[in-house]
Amino acid sequence: MSSTTRRAVSTALVMTLCLLALGGCAAAGNDAVSAAPGAPGFWLGLWHGAISPITFVISLFRDDVGIYAVHNRGTWYDFGFVAGASIAFSGAAGSRAARRRS
Repeated sequence: MSSTTRRAVSTALVMTLCLLALGGCAAAGNDAVSAAPGAPGFWLGLWHGAISPITFVISLFRDDVGIYAVHNRGTWYDFGFVAGASIAFSGAAGSRAARRRS
């Protein structure tokens, strides 16, 4: 195999593994969680917010995946979700802006 072919195969393999890893991060569907004592709280809200860009893309193609767990513990889940979403949507942009100022 030539080095170009090897590089193309390696790139395809890495991209496939990355897509599979990102797909594994998707939040559960809304029918999978309930308002029972095991309902999502702050930590799952933080996680769901952090992976919301990935989950949004997956939810475009699948009806059983939701970005937000409707049946949750309330305010703490909401707070965690907003904190996680702010990490996901402002992390890289904030670091670039700080680098430019230096």
